[in-house]
Amino acid sequence: MEIDGTQVLVRTITDEEPAILMAWLALLKEGGSLQTGRIREAELQTQAKVVLGQLRDALASGQSDFGSEAYASLRETLGEISRSRAIQGFSSTDTAKFVFSLKEPIFEALGRTQAGDASLIAAATRSASRLLDRLGLHTMEVFQTSREEVIGRQTQEIAELSTPVVRLWDGILALPLIGTLDSARTGVVMENLLQAIVDEEAEIAIIDITGVPTVDTLVAQHLLKAIAAARLMGADCIISGIRPQIAQTMVHLGVELNVVSKATLADAFALALRRTGRAVVRKQAAATTASEDRR
Repeated sequence: MEIDGTQVLVRTITDEEPAILMAWLALLKEGGSLQTGRIREAELQTQAKVVLGQLRDALASGQSDFGSEAYASLRETLGEISRSRAIQGFSSTDTAKFVFSLKEPIFEALGRTQAGDASLIAAATRSASRLLDRLGLHTMEVFQTSREEVIGRQTQEIAELSTPVVRLWDGILALPLIGTLDSARTGVVMENLLQAIVDEEAEIAIIDITGVPTVDTLVAQHLLKAIAAARLMGADCIISGIRPQIAQTMVHLGVELNVVSKATLADAFALALRRTGRAVVRKQAAATTASEDRR
């Protein structure tokens, strides 16, 4: 007759819960869980106590399947812990240790309570190992998903911050681009640019690519999309910042932007001023001209 390791396990955890909790917390502290400063000792104690209590209650239901309804609260708690640790900047190793370090205290408790009965210890150890492995895998899956979400949000925020639209003059905007221009970033560029054109009622938008490391056919297509979208909103575009190396590459690849381009942002701004009927002159020259006019 096969021994039910789950029954042995639940009796052991129920009887030895304070000792298991104390030993678990000691291992977590030795493993450096508190050294990072990302979590306080009181919070760590609360998390460990809640998880161990929910594990005991789930086992008391007689279910050993981690996917069953009896483990719903435990799954939710571990998910919340994993998500919070992903946001707080914990490593995957630190997060995995939280669950896997529970094995040793439980195995030691089984050895104390079932001393002399190797078959009971073996059966309960197998049940504990299978269950804690599932707990650990669930924890890591949630952590990995949450970490990817955090990285995705940070990437989007960086993309938005790296594509500011600057108002140079009434009706003249500048969009300085820095870094590689991919499809996702092109969407952010166009959204920011079009919204700024509407808000400022801009006539001309200068797209400065001084900070773009290289321009190939794909980057050129992205630029053309942004230019076409701006034109649909009633604003002409000027490209500035095309360096000699980029110009040679574009000629070699046969890339044509079909838009007015200038070497520097200053040249593009001067052109934009002329197109809008403005000019920048030196103050002394302007005063001389005004004096001559009065004569």
